[in-house]
Amino acid sequence: MDFIITGRHIDVTEAIKSYAQEKTSKLPRYYSLINQVSVIIDGKEHSDINVEIIARGEHNKVFVAEETSEDAYKSIDIAVHKLERQLRRIKSKERNNKHPAG
Repeated sequence: MDFIITGRHIDVTEAIKSYAQEKTSKLPRYYSLINQVSVIIDGKEHSDINVEIIARGEHNKVFVAEETSEDAYKSIDIAVHKLERQLRRIKSKERNNKHPAG
């Protein structure tokens, strides 16, 4: 799986990069077809940090989560949690369509 971690209007430290990679590396646990994860950290306005995580999977599936808060670590945590919910939901939908009842 490929990880792309970039910063806009902010210098991304190694600590933030490793934290983001550690958190997003657990996403294939929820949906195994993920090929690439992009984390975009944007620090443009009044010390609020905007984190956008884009997970790309097979069959052109794209999952996006975005969060803004005063702390980059908090934004990463909440955005990863949003993505986990999306991935759990799509996996259960695919599972339910695979084996119809009756």
